Amino acid sequence: MKVQIHSSWEKPLETAFGTPYFQNLVDFVKAAYQKTTCYPSGKDIFQAFNTCPFDSLKVVILGQDPYHGPGQAHGLSFSVPEGVKPPPSLINIFNEIESDVGIPYPKSGNLTPWAKQGVFLLNATLTVQAKQAGSHQKKGWETFTDAVIQIISAEKSGVVFILWGGYAKQKIKLIDTSKHLILSSGHPSPLSANRGYWFGNKHFSRCNAYLKTMERKQSIGEWIFEPDTTIN
Repeated sequence: MKVQIHSSWEKPLETAFGTPYFQNLVDFVKAAYQKTTCYPSGKDIFQAFNTCPFDSLKVVILGQDPYHGPGQAHGLSFSVPEGVKPPPSLINIFNEIESDVGIPYPKSGNLTPWAKQGVFLLNATLTVQAKQAGSHQKKGWETFTDAVIQIISAEKSGVVFILWGGYAKQKIKLIDTSKHLILSSGHPSPLSANRGYWFGNKHFSRCNAYLKTMERKQSIGEWIFEPDTTIN
């Protein structure tokens, strides 16, 4: 199967796409989508890559699994499509943004505008069976996304890697900390956030401050939500 992906990613990922494990992963995903309901839709599996070209990438926000409820996952970590109620973790993200950089809570939980500004919203596992969290883990996706992180680390410089929660923090070993910034904290899920591990991390202002120090880099514009898209 030829992966439909933004052309800027084809050369960096050429080796990964040609490996036996990736072909096995493709076979697994094809069979899973034929037999059961899986998310996101087939056309959105690589949406993170298609909305954030490799050349434009400035920030990586790593999630774990896609949402496994109907209509929620659309290929971007933490994001939901237009018109879908933001899940609790995303609500906490928005609350921290408002506290940190003063951007009001938005109307939409669709983070595509972040991606278009260079925020790579990557899940470690890109597919999931409906109502079965973690069901597509250890099938090859983690090997692939680990390779993606390593490629970004090796071929780019001055990237901000935002790692929330214990699982994401395990990826620090894949990143060259001498030329990238790592921001880590607890996960924005209520279980973690309500115990004091999330709120106040100021990752959004710290990210922008770092990007502004990098040559030819621009900060993430107010974490994306323009005044006319916020709740009155």
